[in-house]
Amino acid sequence: MADSSTARLLGDVGGTNARFAWQDGDGAPLRDIATLPTADHATLADAITAYLKCLGRTAPPWCAIGIANPITGDHIQMTNSHWAFSITAMRQALGFERLVVINDFTALALALPDLQPSELRQLGGRSAVPHAPMALIGPGTGLGVSGLIAGDAPGRWLPLQGEGGHVTLAASNAREAAIVQVLHDEFGHASAERAISGQGLEALYAAVCQLDAVAGFVPLTAADVSQRALAGRDAQCVEVLDLFCGFLGNVAGNLALTLGAIGGVYIGGGIVPRLGDAFTRSRFRACFEDKGRFRGYLEAIPVYVIHTQVSPALLGAARAL
Repeated sequence: MADSSTARLLGDVGGTNARFAWQDGDGAPLRDIATLPTADHATLADAITAYLKCLGRTAPPWCAIGIANPITGDHIQMTNSHWAFSITAMRQALGFERLVVINDFTALALALPDLQPSELRQLGGRSAVPHAPMALIGPGTGLGVSGLIAGDAPGRWLPLQGEGGHVTLAASNAREAAIVQVLHDEFGHASAERAISGQGLEALYAAVCQLDAVAGFVPLTAADVSQRALAGRDAQCVEVLDLFCGFLGNVAGNLALTLGAIGGVYIGGGIVPRLGDAFTRSRFRACFEDKGRFRGYLEAIPVYVIHTQVSPALLGAARAL
């Protein structure tokens, strides 16, 4: 039995954490927000059950989940997590009347028009052009990519569902080319996600240490790489962060050109907001604009780093309903 006739459960599921929220009805504020590590639960259904048990509630009629994975049919096998499930089977097992599952960055894209100025930090460019396409990119456990284009009515936006994080990584100088070659040798395909993500920070560190012939190499976690880089006490980690920001700028610039994103480029995900002023001082903006004859086009496009207390993808999931 549903908890109420209008309530809905919302989820934002990544490779590391699953965030859930309760909404009493369309347009109501989100509440009872909780974060559950994916490694602590065998399946997404188990995590949802644990969340509902914590609230002391039964399943509401509707549920929408944004998940870090392509949605191409009923079966989902997450790229960066052990979770796999059938959308239909999970809906039936948990008792939802309606279950919408969309890509997590599609959900985040749907939330972009509702973000407040206080939730955005602009990095270069001028003013966004109203009703123009917007681009979204975000490094986290993986690399999410999406965008919005104007729909057929005022205030209506159409999100893009794609897997732009897996485009081929490109180099802009000899050192980057050497790094890309190491990643190619390691993984077979050097995708953008292989460098611009949490796992990417770890892979970049290993690549830099290999090229520098560092004796007694010991792998570092993404968190350790970031902390050492921001503290400026490890030359390889400092370079890794520089490479990370440069590669992100290059890929974001490509995305802006592809979508014609004069409505702005938004950066989500869990990594960049934590970099603070170091990201502002980085090569990101220079690499974003470094597109030859189209430098002037990109110079005008504003880039916004998303800073929110609540995952905006949860709001996007609500919009998807």
